[in-house]
Amino acid sequence: MLRNIYLKEMKDCFRDRRTLLLTVFLPIVMMTGLIFFYENMVSDGEGEVYKLALDESVTSEEKALFSSLENIEIIESTNPEEAFRNGEAQAALLLEENFISTVEAGGSASVTVVGDSFSQNSANLMNIVMNTLSGFEKSIISERLQVEGMNPELVQPFTIEQKEVSEEDPNIGLIAMLIPMMLALSIGIGAGPAASDLFAGEKEKKTMEALLMTPVNRNTLLFSKWLTISTIGSITGLITLIVVAVEIQFLTENLKNAVSFGDDMGLIIGIAVVISIIYAMFIASLLMLTSIIGKTIKESQSYSTPIMMLAMFPVMIIASVGINELSFHHFAIPILNLFSLLKELLFGIINYEHLLITLASNLICMVIVFVIGRILFLKDKWVMN
Repeated sequence: MLRNIYLKEMKDCFRDRRTLLLTVFLPIVMMTGLIFFYENMVSDGEGEVYKLALDESVTSEEKALFSSLENIEIIESTNPEEAFRNGEAQAALLLEENFISTVEAGGSASVTVVGDSFSQNSANLMNIVMNTLSGFEKSIISERLQVEGMNPELVQPFTIEQKEVSEEDPNIGLIAMLIPMMLALSIGIGAGPAASDLFAGEKEKKTMEALLMTPVNRNTLLFSKWLTISTIGSITGLITLIVVAVEIQFLTENLKNAVSFGDDMGLIIGIAVVISIIYAMFIASLLMLTSIIGKTIKESQSYSTPIMMLAMFPVMIIASVGINELSFHHFAIPILNLFSLLKELLFGIINYEHLLITLASNLICMVIVFVIGRILFLKDKWVMN
């Protein structure tokens, strides 16, 4: 009986175009857009050609500081700052009159770099200009010290070397936030419509009374509906993981170079799939509860919206936590533990203790929420509209 009801509910869900759209097509479109957005965000601008606005009065020597760079195109203008504001260039450089000659004569000159740090292209160009000017400044200082018969090392008494504990690509941290967030959102978005329709929808359509009159045990009915929601959420999660993995592998360069699991790839992917399914079951329990409480689909969706929003908070919490700083509570709190464990896996770390804590906490919370839902479902007050 359980199998028959489960198959019936699955067929009904996938006959609904809305469910099919939210389960299959929306995750693909959403994941594709986010993948390309983050790939562009981590791009260092290699291969890009930037336009730098300079005053028409600059000398050939001043222009040569930047014209020798392959990725900079000089735009001469009577008003460089105005040219930048009009979108003719990504940044503008304002040099004091006779800049080179003043500096070479031992004087001091001013330079102003005009740009927009909120624009990636403008920020990249400003970094290039500042690095070029910094190199030029060091060469001038070195020449002046040599003329005075002094050792240039006097102005650099020590050198600083920064060493990263992790040898991973820096972009892996971005992926460690991106994939869990996409997974959590897609599971919630995929399972939400099915959950609302299977309980609140039945009450709204006045079919729940007829369903309860059949010789089917309420526990069997409840479990089959919960299993349907869990299955749809799991399918959405698996589609998300597949889409993300394929697009990172074949459509990106920077994100692809950041991910490297080595010989543990199969095990890491397997653990990620198991965690996704357990998380889908936990979310299914929460969505089932909101649907039982709601009298209509709209009311049920209103109750389930905060659950969807919960997936955004772990991003802010985990983003500033190092992989070696993750502790017990990061894996004991549901939803947060999904982000924590996937972050470890993406860094190539397999910690079975953390895995067991995550599985146990999700299963315990899932059972508690499911029992609450069962108590409500056994009362006619909550299942009759």
